[in-house]
Amino acid sequence: MRSNLITKWPDKASNRSMLRALGFKNEDFKKFQVGIASTWSNITPCNNHINVLAKAAEYGADIFCKSTIFNTITVSDGISNGNLGMKFSLISREIISSSIETVCNAQNFDGLISIGGCDKNIPGCILGMCKLNIPSIFIYGGTILPGKNRTDIITVFESLGKYFSKKIKEKDLLEVEKYSIIGSGSCSGMYTANSMAIVAEVLGISLPNSSIQNAQSVNKIINCINSGKLIFNLLKNNIKPKDIININSITNAIKVISFLGGSTNCILHLLSIIECLKINLTLKNIKEITNNLPTISDLKPSGTFFISDLINSGGIQKFLKFLLEINIINGDTITVTGKTLKDNLKLIKTNYINKLLSCLNFPFKKTNQIKILFGNLSKNGSIGKISGKEGEFFIGKSKVFNSEEESIEFIYKNKIFLKTIIIIRFEGPKGGPGMREMLTPTSALIGVGIKKDIALITDGRFSGGSHGFVVGHVSPEAYEKGEISILINNDIIIIDSINNNLIVFINFKIINLRKKYFKNYSKICYGILNLYRKNVLDSSKGSSFNYN
Repeated sequence: MRSNLITKWPDKASNRSMLRALGFKNEDFKKFQVGIASTWSNITPCNNHINVLAKAAEYGADIFCKSTIFNTITVSDGISNGNLGMKFSLISREIISSSIETVCNAQNFDGLISIGGCDKNIPGCILGMCKLNIPSIFIYGGTILPGKNRTDIITVFESLGKYFSKKIKEKDLLEVEKYSIIGSGSCSGMYTANSMAIVAEVLGISLPNSSIQNAQSVNKIINCINSGKLIFNLLKNNIKPKDIININSITNAIKVISFLGGSTNCILHLLSIIECLKINLTLKNIKEITNNLPTISDLKPSGTFFISDLINSGGIQKFLKFLLEINIINGDTITVTGKTLKDNLKLIKTNYINKLLSCLNFPFKKTNQIKILFGNLSKNGSIGKISGKEGEFFIGKSKVFNSEEESIEFIYKNKIFLKTIIIIRFEGPKGGPGMREMLTPTSALIGVGIKKDIALITDGRFSGGSHGFVVGHVSPEAYEKGEISILINNDIIIIDSINNNLIVFINFKIINLRKKYFKNYSKICYGILNLYRKNVLDSSKGSSFNYN
C-alpha cells in the first residue's frame, strides 16, 4: 500500500502521531487510506451542498477503508460569465486537477473519491484521477431543479437581452432573477456540468445511473454511500483510471454526448483527458466519430426539457442499453464496478423512447448539434453548436470585435444587420488569456430576437447553455496569428455544418498580406493568467497546461 509510507509501524510513528490527532485509531493504520476530494464552496449553488455528499461518501468508505476529506477550489461559471472573472474559469480546471494530484501524493493515499458540481470541477477531478492513476471514483453533485415557471440561469441571461431591447419591463427582469434558481445543484439543462457528468458515467469512472440525479435527493446520498463502499473493491483489485479510460470508452462518451446534444465543452475536456493519457485520438478523429450521428434529445438549451425531466423518465440507462444492442457503443469497456459496461446494463430493459428522447429513425435532428469544422479560417479545427433550428448553412459578412465586452456593448446598443457574422477574437487560451465563454453575447442575441439571422464565431468558448448559429474554439487562435486575426469588417464567411467547413472568402495572397500587418491585441495579464498563457496548449489539444 502506498500509505505504508505514512502508516507503517514503528518506522512512521511521528506521521501516525499526527494522524491520531485527527481521530485515527490503531485499526485505521492497517486499512487502505482514501482521499475524498470535495469541491464544496458557498460561492455557487452548484457546490454548496457537496460537504453533505462528502460526509456520505466518507461514511461508505469507512466501512472497509479509512478516508480523509480534503478540499479543492471551484469557480462559479454562472457568476463569472460576462465579466473578467470568466478568464479564471478554465484555469480552475488545471488548479483543481493539480491540487488533487498534490494532496494525494503528499498524503500517499491509496485511493481517491472526488466529488464535483460546477462545470470545471468534473474535468478537473477526472484529470487529477488520470494524473495520479490510483484506484478512483468520481461522484457528480447532481442537478438543480427548474425555477418558477420552468426557468433557469439561461432564462435570466436571455431575459437581460429582452430587457435591453425593451421587450420586457424592469419588474419582469427582477421576477426572473429572483425565482429562476432555487436550491442546490448544477444548472438544469444539457449544459456543461450535466453533459460532463454523463461523460463520466459512460467513461466508466462513476456508478451506473449516477450522472442523472437531483442534487438534493435521497438517491444522491445513496449514490455517495455506495461509491464510498465501492472504492474498497477497486483497491483490492487494483483497478485504476488508465484501466478504465481508453480510446473505446472515450469514443463511447463522444457518441452519447453527441446524440444527446451536449455541451461543446465536453469535446474540449475530452481532448484534455486524451492529451493527459497520451491516447491516439485527435479532433479530426472526433469529427469522423460524430459526423453522421443524429440528435435524439429535446433537452435544453435548444430543446424543451430539463435534466429533472430526464430523471423522471428513467435516466439514460435504457438509452445506453439500446445503443449497445445496435452496436453503436462498445460494451467491453471496464468500469468502476469491476464489470464491463455491457454487464452493468444486463438487466436494463431497452424501451427508452419518450417525449425527451426520440427514436434514431425519427430524430429531432438528422445531423449532430456538435459540429467539428475545418477550413482556411480554422486550420486546426473549431467546434460549433448548431441545433439546426437556425439552418445548417450560413453565409454572411463579418463584424469584428477584439473582446467580449466590445461585442456585448454593440449588441445591446445597436441595430445589427441580418446575415451578420459577429467575430469575437483574442479570447482564446493565450489571447484572453483563459478562453472565456461567450454566453452573454449569445444570450443577448437571443434576447433581442435575432438568433436565426445572426451567427457568431470566436476563438473563445461557449457555455453549455449557448445556442444559436455559433462556432467557437477556432484554432489557431488570433493571439497565435491564426486566420481569425486578419479578418476585417464585411469579409464574407461561410459556416457549412453539412460539410464541416469554416471558410472566409479571401485568397491566400491577401491573407498573407494582412498577416504582415498583424496587430496583437494582447491583454495585460499577471499571476496565474500569465502562467497559463505561457504554458497552455492549443484548444485543439484541450487547452490544458503543457506539463512536458
